[in-house]
Amino acid sequence: MAKVVSFSLALLMTVVVILTPSAVSGENGFSDLKIHTHLKRLNKPALKSIKSPDGDIIDCVPVTDQPALSHPLLINHTVQMTPSFNPESVFGESKVSSNTKNQQSSAISQLWHVNGKCPENTVPIRRTTKQDLYRASSVEKFGMKNQKSILKRKSYEPASVLTQNGHQHAIMYVEDGVFYGAKAKINVWKPNVEMPNEFSLAQIWVLGGNFNSDLNSIEAGWQVSPQLYGDSRTRLFTYWTSDAYQGTGCYNLLCSGFVQINREIAMGGSISPLSNFGDSQYDITILIWKDPKEGHWWLQFGEKYIIGYWPASLFSYLSESASMIEWGGEVVNSQSEEGQHTTTQMGSGRFAEEGWGKASYFKNIQVVDGSNELRSPENLQVFTDQENCYNVKSGSGGSWGSHFYYGGPGRNPNCP
Repeated sequence: MAKVVSFSLALLMTVVVILTPSAVSGENGFSDLKIHTHLKRLNKPALKSIKSPDGDIIDCVPVTDQPALSHPLLINHTVQMTPSFNPESVFGESKVSSNTKNQQSSAISQLWHVNGKCPENTVPIRRTTKQDLYRASSVEKFGMKNQKSILKRKSYEPASVLTQNGHQHAIMYVEDGVFYGAKAKINVWKPNVEMPNEFSLAQIWVLGGNFNSDLNSIEAGWQVSPQLYGDSRTRLFTYWTSDAYQGTGCYNLLCSGFVQINREIAMGGSISPLSNFGDSQYDITILIWKDPKEGHWWLQFGEKYIIGYWPASLFSYLSESASMIEWGGEVVNSQSEEGQHTTTQMGSGRFAEEGWGKASYFKNIQVVDGSNELRSPENLQVFTDQENCYNVKSGSGGSWGSHFYYGGPGRNPNCP
């Protein structure tokens, strides 16, 4: 009888163990099973892994195994390793421009390069960790913009600047046109970000569609985002959406969609050198253009690094062309609901009127026209949400072409 009771107790304990939910950890109470499943989806088996001095691990993943190809629309997609056309007629050396009088241009650098490069036919992917997922609002929303912050725009704002809860912009834009790409040299800084759930960025937006419901957007530039990356480093990034940030798209390679073909540049990787106040100034070149043959939207970083492309099948409006381009900065003010303003800086943290060596800039602003040629845009306009917090000052002519200074410190006596 004792043996039967003992066996029954053991069986009951086994059933209890089986029915017990998976362990829960992390500040948002994510299950370890859900974390493990998502990490397996993002972190593909690598042929080589490289430890970066900044703590990142860069996995060299075969081109055909990258996350992009898991997208339902890309299951049978054949990776296009080169664009059929580039609006740049001549590729120069890959550089970050240095604009001090006595300093030559410095080569583009991502910190992981000091410990190696990825082999042929692989792409570098920044490894996602448990800690990255724990910082997100949910596992499902990791790498996506917060839809709760996207509201309808005000009628007097440029068409794509959605009035967002706490999101603020200082931009130059051109709208009501037919565009096939955009380019600019973007001054690179390390702005201070006050709260972990805030960010500061400088980017190009390529836009089409209804800005309140089915916006198509392709974005690229640099950002500082402690919540996304776990630090305050300045990092190269991309983003895309085909439904106004409601459920599609993500940063970098954190979901399926963007197809990378370059083995030297890691999306989300930190970049250097950075500009210093009153000293050396550095900028990166970003070019986005639509391949007229295949229809994909390509990304080029520097003067020769063709990173990859957003397949045309991801989009509705952008499958044809863009109707608006924006260049500029954006920050999140997480304290707006409390009636306060963050001290998160935009650009260099200085107002536009301080100019060279102090304020941040975009220069050589161009669009790709219907003839697939780069040209200076017409009817450029500027916009800022709160000019006492962050502002814009435009200019044109000379070696800088169409350009502007922008940015600011956030909270100050005139921006309480």
